[in-house]
Amino acid sequence: MNSIERGAFARAVPLDDLSLSPKPRSSASPNTVLAIVCVGICLANLDLFIVNVALPNIGRDFKDASLDDMSWVLNGYAIAYAALLVFFGRLAERHRRNLSFLLGVGLFTVASAACAAANNVGMLTAFRIVQAAGAALMTPTSLGLLLAVFAPEKRGSAVRTWTAIGGLAAALGPVVGGVLVTVNWRWIFFVNVPIGLAAMVIGWWKLPEIEGHDAPRPKFLDAVLVTGGIGALVFAIVKVSDWGLRAPAIGYSFAAATILLGLFVWRCLRLENPFVDPALFRVRPFTGAALVMAPYSAAFGAMLLSVALWEQTAWGWSALQTGLAIAPGPLMVPITSLLFAGRLIARFGAAPVVTAGIVIFAAGLVAWATLIGPEPHMAFVIMGMIPTGIGVGLTFPTLMGVSAAGLPPSSFATGSGVINMIRQASLAVGVAIFVAIIGTPASLPERLVAFQRGWWVMVAIVALGLLPTYLYLRQKKAA
Repeated sequence: MNSIERGAFARAVPLDDLSLSPKPRSSASPNTVLAIVCVGICLANLDLFIVNVALPNIGRDFKDASLDDMSWVLNGYAIAYAALLVFFGRLAERHRRNLSFLLGVGLFTVASAACAAANNVGMLTAFRIVQAAGAALMTPTSLGLLLAVFAPEKRGSAVRTWTAIGGLAAALGPVVGGVLVTVNWRWIFFVNVPIGLAAMVIGWWKLPEIEGHDAPRPKFLDAVLVTGGIGALVFAIVKVSDWGLRAPAIGYSFAAATILLGLFVWRCLRLENPFVDPALFRVRPFTGAALVMAPYSAAFGAMLLSVALWEQTAWGWSALQTGLAIAPGPLMVPITSLLFAGRLIARFGAAPVVTAGIVIFAAGLVAWATLIGPEPHMAFVIMGMIPTGIGVGLTFPTLMGVSAAGLPPSSFATGSGVINMIRQASLAVGVAIFVAIIGTPASLPERLVAFQRGWWVMVAIVALGLLPTYLYLRQKKAA
């Protein structure tokens, strides 16, 4: 779950139904526990935006790295997080949540140190996958710890605080990344180490013991199948512009993706304990939210990468300039989601709010495609970033709230994990599509045409979400 999804959790789930009995190991107050678990969420949220800003600098340091290769620094993380969030979330239910959370923070911290020491793209991508595993473990366990230590009447407030802090971390990501990259890009990873170590030491001392329960054990094979299938699909999309659609390797990759994902779906339909419960998709609002989330997230992932790439590779801006220019967009996300989305949903319903979010987000992409030229222009950047941030703030929390509203409380954790898996996988696919579209232009005019084409394609992709919004999320009038 990202920071936006956690806000939806607070609105959509009756938290007083969740009965947990922590065993305190110290005199830690609930607010102390909140502060500790927020550290882990801040690390994961900061990392998303920091890496996008730093990617061009990393590519210049690894002189033999192409954009295709560098895209896996983002996509490897997204794909692993997508598959492992559901797997680790269900596995962690069987074990003590405080220990699972500390293990996730520890894994993320060690992987961050390894990322900082990487000397080629392959090593960096591999360690980013380990980072994703740590994030996938600490995200659901941190929420479990919060629900255990706060009284039922205060749980909603605690989760909203957690949401706001995570959203603020995401908003600060571009600026923090820009500052750290001015020293060296390796600092965007190394800075996680002392923070993670402090969280582990204090967490070991202060976090209460929250025992697990006898939950069904998830099948690791299913996680491998979905990871391999999405990875093969992304690889084929990224390489198709270089090798051509008729290249044997492209055909083999698409075939592997079809077989692996098909086998994954077959197992979900046949097993008694499926990785993804097909019953979720018999809930109409959940299905609608999933169908909208996929194209929306693909466009969002492409937007994040394209903005940082254009400003640094075409305009020659520094990472700090890029971070400051991007910051207004992410900053609008928590403001819009926390202050406006809930009120608009209560007044107009989910479908109009999602529609508005898609249209406003698309307007930001249109601004980029029509206004951006070879000459740097800060005002045009902001004119593109603010609408995309508002669009994200309207759409993501609404989709998460809608997807959860039709599910029983016992299925929310699974449903939220599945929606987030779709979101992360779609982010990777969106990045792959954009990389394939822009290719390797030799001149600035060619680069401009390629990026404009990419932004228009993303407008078309995000617009695909309008149809399931109308078909599945629109409230039917009473007879």
